[in-house]
Amino acid sequence: MIYMRVKGFARELKKGSAELLILSLLEQRARHGYEISKLIEQRSEGVLQFNVASFYPLLYRLEERGFIEGRWVEKAGQRRRRYYRVTAEGRAVLKEQRSAWANFVGAVNRITGEGHA
Repeated sequence: MIYMRVKGFARELKKGSAELLILSLLEQRARHGYEISKLIEQRSEGVLQFNVASFYPLLYRLEERGFIEGRWVEKAGQRRRRYYRVTAEGRAVLKEQRSAWANFVGAVNRITGEGHA
């Protein structure tokens, strides 16, 4: 039973930080969806993984909100891929989200004692 509570808590944390993660990875250069997903998994050492059913709809929502732009790219010998880049509005949102995240993590650490260990 404890495992289910921890797993549900981790799922909510992942949902709450997904936009921040995606925008952060797109800040440097355009990337396609699969690459973004794999980078999140690699850099988190497997802790954060997204399934296709939830990841691509998130990219579409970010695009609809104007935070990212996507364009189809075809390369010889490869299948067509949609590359995403962060927009000016997305950069502003990323800046706000980074600040909010830092404040949140700092507050949680002060309460849980992690910052005092």
